[in-house]
Amino acid sequence: QLQLVESGGGLVQPGGSLRLSCAASGFTLDNYVIGWFRQAPGKEREGVSCISSNGGSTNYADSVKGRFTISRDNAKNTVYLQMNSLKPEDTAVYYCAAGPLYSDYCREPNEYEYWGQGTQVTVSS
Repeated sequence: QLQLVESGGGLVQPGGSLRLSCAASGFTLDNYVIGWFRQAPGKEREGVSCISSNGGSTNYADSVKGRFTISRDNAKNTVYLQMNSLKPEDTAVYYCAAGPLYSDYCREPNEYEYWGQGTQVTVSS
């Protein structure tokens, strides 16, 4: 069974940091582009960041550039999203997804085949 599982979410104060992990089971991630998405209540799902299969290319939404860093460890079959300088507007459920092809559209949800169940990130004092 192909599965993606996110972890690392939680409650953090503004200005704090969290590291999200996306682990795969039932398949290896090293042939897949991985994207991180988020969805806040009442809002559309937003592409936050994505990374090519070898980690050589990355893409970020303007809202997170300079604060978030995506990385991958294919040996551990895991992709990470390091989130620093968190703001209340970063509050959302964060999802990872796996897709076949890296492109300039890698933050579009329809580029992805497999999705995790999500992890809640809440930024509040």
